[in-house]
Amino acid sequence: MSAAIKDSLKIYNLRHSSIRNLWTRRWNSITDPIAISNGFANQLAHQLRQSKSCSRFPQSIFQRTKEVEISPTSVMPSSPSKFGPVSWYLSMIKSRPIVTKSITSALIYSAADFSSQSIVEKSTEGYDFVRTLRMAGYGMLILGPSLHYWFNFVSRVFPKRDIMSTFKKMALGQTVYGPTMTAIFFSVNAALQGESGSEIVARLKRDLVRTMISGIMYWPACDFVTFKFIPVSLQPLVSNSFSYLWTVYMTYMASLEKVSTA
Repeated sequence: MSAAIKDSLKIYNLRHSSIRNLWTRRWNSITDPIAISNGFANQLAHQLRQSKSCSRFPQSIFQRTKEVEISPTSVMPSSPSKFGPVSWYLSMIKSRPIVTKSITSALIYSAADFSSQSIVEKSTEGYDFVRTLRMAGYGMLILGPSLHYWFNFVSRVFPKRDIMSTFKKMALGQTVYGPTMTAIFFSVNAALQGESGSEIVARLKRDLVRTMISGIMYWPACDFVTFKFIPVSLQPLVSNSFSYLWTVYMTYMASLEKVSTA
């Protein structure tokens, strides 16, 4: 009996010690701050992993939505300046330079002749539409294309925009292009009015020199601005703008009575 009691006591002590150790470990895990922090950190990491796995689906939806999202600037109309008259004119200068410059010259010559007839001369015979048509035809067929090729030629001969190159361009214009186009203008206009060759020559002798002298007083400052500061593609437009007042004078000179050769 004593052996059986001893065995029972050993079993009891073993169970009691295991239970006591278990409770001791649990108590230490509750009261130990390091264990508490480690447990909290493990729980926090577990929750973060769960939140990331749960947020994958909406995040993928957001990314796909962002890929197909249309920017407001892509659906809104562009700036009005992109569709303004200046931008339209510049695009036409690039796509159809000769036609655009020719039409510009025709419009300016028509407006200048209108001003010349309405303000300067004030004829009692009424407005001469045929004369305006002649001026428009000259600007369209002769002056516009010649300005295009002339400014391109000058920019190739003197590509720089320094002072010396600018003065060379001005001198070339005053000695070559200006006198040539003035003589062509008087000759074509006189021929369209039915004047003979001798009458055209007499008109040139009378009007060409004094017109060139007036041009020397007007054009150098205009040419300086044009050659120094304006891009080649826009130089015909600026030159035509300067030529408005000059064309008023030119149309007045061209409308003078023909010279008698008798």
